[in-house]
Amino acid sequence: MTDRRDEPLEPEGRDTPFASSRVADMTNRFVHAVELVAAAVFAVLFAIGVVDLMIQIWQATMAGRITDPLVVIGFIDTGLLLLIIVEVYETVIAYTEESDTRRIVRLVIYTGVIAMVRKAIIFRVGEYATAQDALFAAVAYTVLILGLVALLTVERRYGTRLSD
Repeated sequence: MTDRRDEPLEPEGRDTPFASSRVADMTNRFVHAVELVAAAVFAVLFAIGVVDLMIQIWQATMAGRITDPLVVIGFIDTGLLLLIIVEVYETVIAYTEESDTRRIVRLVIYTGVIAMVRKAIIFRVGEYATAQDALFAAVAYTVLILGLVALLTVERRYGTRLSD
């Protein structure tokens, strides 16, 4: 007796490799479907964010605050957040397409670089309780950015040689 994929049916109740592979196949299809839903959620978040950014720019222009440096930094912050959403979306899509690990790692590094640059751009010393706290945060951001840039450089320079 065979199912619609012409695979032989095993008797039910047995713990066979066939049964476990069917469970694994069903689980993989479920995870793939959830990944696609996650990608759709990120795409919707990106679209909402773009519309919101356009509204913010319009309102700032109408109010005459478009040249205020803090307002412009807010636009840049929102724009970089949108880029992070795009990179996360691309990472999810890479997972659904079962892309090679190098591509996924590169996307994760890009996301990290954008996130840390965003943090550096919106960094304000006044948001910290003490100057020492601000200095510690600044050093931590710097170390993370340099580490991510180093990873990206190594991946670009030596990645093709490592995959051969």
